[in-house]
Amino acid sequence: MASGTAVTSKILKNVLFLSLMISVISYQFEVGEEKGWVRPTGNEPETYNEWAARNRFRIGDSVYFKYQKDSVLVVNSADYLNCNTSNPFSKFDDGNTVFRFDRSGFFYFISGQSGHCKSGQRLIVRVMHPSEVESPESSPSPGGDGGWDSDDWGPPGISSTTRLTVASYFMTALAGMLVILYLFM
Repeated sequence: MASGTAVTSKILKNVLFLSLMISVISYQFEVGEEKGWVRPTGNEPETYNEWAARNRFRIGDSVYFKYQKDSVLVVNSADYLNCNTSNPFSKFDDGNTVFRFDRSGFFYFISGQSGHCKSGQRLIVRVMHPSEVESPESSPSPGGDGGWDSDDWGPPGISSTTRLTVASYFMTALAGMLVILYLFM
């Protein structure tokens, strides 16, 4: 009986360690940042797709939709283009939706509210294939040989995605310390 408890304990420790490793390498992006998932008014500085284009999504990352009196539909490309809400793969209407990317490729999101998609409340996310992901050490600087001193390159600004990333790293580090304490007690 004691060996069964030891095996169960080892399995739980491995599952906890694997969960910790997955959380270290994934990010949660906040769709719409401070405003959330809302019907565009035309005064926004960028569309949802412009926002998605300036981010790099990887398998394991997730997008967070914050909304009220609305919904998020995951649809195919044809339903995205036609704003067809009648045949979604998935529908979420809880106001706080986290959608995790489990594969590379394109993901299509639209609002389930009448008229919202045609007003621009829709999003295409392209999740990179693992072969496309380069380590930061091997990536060339976007400014050519100018590096940090060029006019078009510098440290990124702080956005809600950056804040979520920092919070995620902090929580992951805290969880890691708890795991280590647990393993050695």
